[in-house]
Amino acid sequence: MQTLPNPSATPTPADALTDTTIHRRKTRPVPVGSVTIGGGHPVAVQSMINEDTLDVDGSVAAIRRLHEAGCEIVRVTVPSMAHAKALAVIKQKLADTYQPVPLVADVHHNGMKIALEVAKHVDKVRINPGLYVFENRKSGSGAYTQAEFEEIGQKIRETLEPLVVSLRDQGKSMRIGVNHGSLAERMLFTYGDTPEGMVESALEFIRICESLDYRNLVISMKASRVPVMLAAYRLMAKRMDELGMDYPLHLGVTEAGDGEYGRIKSTAGIATLLAEGIGDTIRVSLTEAPEKEIPVCYSILQALGLRKTMVEYVACPSCGRTLFNLEEVLHKVRAATNHLTGLDIAVMGCIVNGPGEMADADYGYVGKTPGYIALYRGRDEIKRVPEDQGVQELINLIKADGRWVDP
Repeated sequence: MQTLPNPSATPTPADALTDTTIHRRKTRPVPVGSVTIGGGHPVAVQSMINEDTLDVDGSVAAIRRLHEAGCEIVRVTVPSMAHAKALAVIKQKLADTYQPVPLVADVHHNGMKIALEVAKHVDKVRINPGLYVFENRKSGSGAYTQAEFEEIGQKIRETLEPLVVSLRDQGKSMRIGVNHGSLAERMLFTYGDTPEGMVESALEFIRICESLDYRNLVISMKASRVPVMLAAYRLMAKRMDELGMDYPLHLGVTEAGDGEYGRIKSTAGIATLLAEGIGDTIRVSLTEAPEKEIPVCYSILQALGLRKTMVEYVACPSCGRTLFNLEEVLHKVRAATNHLTGLDIAVMGCIVNGPGEMADADYGYVGKTPGYIALYRGRDEIKRVPEDQGVQELINLIKADGRWVDP
């Protein structure tokens, strides 16, 4: 009797050559309001408003714009106690005028009291180990002695413990967000300006949290250089696996810039790790309006098959065999159908590669003879129509299958 392959089984080395599934690292579920990070849940999309949190109306409007654009978790900066208290008003106004949105507070620079206040009003608090506690040495410079290292570690514990207890008792979450550019002096002198120093910085805070029976943690290892970011996240995942830790990872290339290069730089880092199964939530950091980050996030996830939130277009690059203006037709097809979700639509210029290259598509639009378009459902040709009727007939085919929704 033939044994059929188990699609959920871990692939053998031979299978791995043809396995197209991304096998995500197993992580614990961490709640952030109505969204769950990790635990097999879809990779969550995040961004951050750039309004001053004291501007309540402006912040509410910015959070709403992001959420309506598809951002699932929104972060706000909290540099003072006044900003922390303003978040209570922002959260209430969102509930009254829009809907609850998962909120994260970014706390920096010796922010223990600020963090304790803001923890009452948000779903997650993000702290940076390199900035959360000022590590004042009693004497000397250069390399830290073991005693100095441990003494400052105890000070960190005393400072962090009240926040951990507060979040634990409220069932809320924390992101331990390490940045390559802001490692603590103690870590720099001990490990150098390295991914290892980033990982050890995070592990120190994780161990404090675990000692207080708190595990609603998300970890990030951001850097502005992609190779450093990749090395840090890979090492963090490896060390956590060795230590039996299963915390989800928040991916991002910090300070990626703007425009095409900012998008490419972010994709190079985030997509590489996601393809390796590393990462449970992402943020693309662009020097642009925050709403412009969201399409990039979803494009990355769609390209990897991790989320399906829009139409996937398959189109050949055009060549001498192409029987119509491929760029123009693709634009028309996209304009007519890009509001749909969950479909694969192929636009192919000729019959030579068309049916084979678009075999996995739901619908195909293929140049088969001059002046005529062949429309496909999957691998089956359904009809041929004059070129000037091609887009409308494609719409009619999708409607006939019950897969059309009005824009």
